[in-house]
Amino acid sequence: MSGPAHVAAVVCETAGTVVVVASALAALAMRHVYNRLHFLTPATSLGAPLIAVALVLENGWGLTAGLDILIVALLALSAPVLEAATARVVAQRTGLVDEESPS
Repeated sequence: MSGPAHVAAVVCETAGTVVVVASALAALAMRHVYNRLHFLTPATSLGAPLIAVALVLENGWGLTAGLDILIVALLALSAPVLEAATARVVAQRTGLVDEESPS
């Protein structure tokens, strides 16, 4: 496949992969879990959508594209909740937050 759609797909795929890999490496470099959690946001809000756009551009519209978009939407919706839940569990285990408190 060649043409502008293929070039755009390669650019989006490369950019998305760079964002995800850079976020993972930066998270590994951080010592504290709270700092690591901040690096989930670029991967889920920028990296994954760019990769999904690349897949849609490369494969065209269809069931596969719909599944790609659904997966990215679920990732975008669930990532902040998982990040907050992880931070809360860490705060409870370290004693920063009372385990019996409602929020």
